[in-house]
Amino acid sequence: MPTCPCIVQERASVSVTVFAGSSSWIESDAVAQCHQVAALDGMRHVAAMPDLHPGKGAPIGAAMASSVLYPFLVGSDIGCGIAVFPIRLKRPDPQRLAARFPDLDSPLDPSLLDEDIPGGHTDGLGTVGRGNHFVELARVDGVLDDAHAGRLGLAAGDLVLVVHSGSRGFGERILRAHTEVHGAGPAADPAAYLAQHDDAVRWGSLNRRLLAARVADALGAALSEPIVDQCHNLVELRDGEYLHRKGAAPGDGNDVLIAGTRGTHSYLVAAHAGPDANYSVAHGAGRKMSRADALRRGKAKHTVEELRRTPLGSVVVCGDRQLLFEEAPTAYKRIEQVIADLVDHKLATPVVTTAPVVTYKVADAAPARRR
Repeated sequence: MPTCPCIVQERASVSVTVFAGSSSWIESDAVAQCHQVAALDGMRHVAAMPDLHPGKGAPIGAAMASSVLYPFLVGSDIGCGIAVFPIRLKRPDPQRLAARFPDLDSPLDPSLLDEDIPGGHTDGLGTVGRGNHFVELARVDGVLDDAHAGRLGLAAGDLVLVVHSGSRGFGERILRAHTEVHGAGPAADPAAYLAQHDDAVRWGSLNRRLLAARVADALGAALSEPIVDQCHNLVELRDGEYLHRKGAAPGDGNDVLIAGTRGTHSYLVAAHAGPDANYSVAHGAGRKMSRADALRRGKAKHTVEELRRTPLGSVVVCGDRQLLFEEAPTAYKRIEQVIADLVDHKLATPVVTTAPVVTYKVADAAPARRR
């Protein structure tokens, strides 16, 4: 039987709904942030996903509908999202392929591109960024909906590139320009903010395509157009309201890749969320430890070399030792529980699972990688 979500009325007209079961890991601080958001002027409904966790000033893993536009509810990484590209390779040996991954921390020369760059922003173009961003060569491990997988052209054993990145410094620049004048207040000129926001969303999508192309070229692989490219940090006008998403993917009839961790499966789902969920689904496993806690606990439990190989046999490319611990799989919630909550609440249907082969986080420092 589906688990009933927790619904709390902040005011007569504002509700907070958490789409998670009683056994799911939901921090009270994250729920408190949802209530704080619900108290903002113009707010109508806050829908929290099962990957909910506290963020800087606003919850991550939430979709928030309001008559007022609040840039801080989207955050600085406007346009961040996940794209999935089918890719063809022979003999996908993890160690061999990891050594061939390019340095995705070095930006591209924009003069080499034959298309306009949204907003004219060239800084960081073609780079993955830090934090939870990654580029992953993954294998389709399980097919859970044969018909839907077939429509996407996916079968067990197929390889895909999963790219999780955003607008890099572009979105940060947009948010900073707002907060320096208005702080956490609403946008004084919503149309002007949305114009810049839309450029950043397009920039993030372009960046994911460039990252995939860089990896495919380095691996000598054939790359297809993305079968998924969904942004999870954005605001959209819907039914006369501003629907803010921070760490929540559009879930009204879209296919969405919900990322696990570098040592666990991810799930590609068919999302069909309705108005109670603000037409949104989870975007990943969601953190259950702060970065400081993950670093402290990880160092006590693991070595660096242990974290560069996973129980699934995949390889992690990460030259930043601290980031290895901060992003350890144990720092995140169980992706299986997140997906179960979405299924129980009829927000999504799993289509395929993917297993990592090579996960790129930050370039290694070895001379062979400096290119």
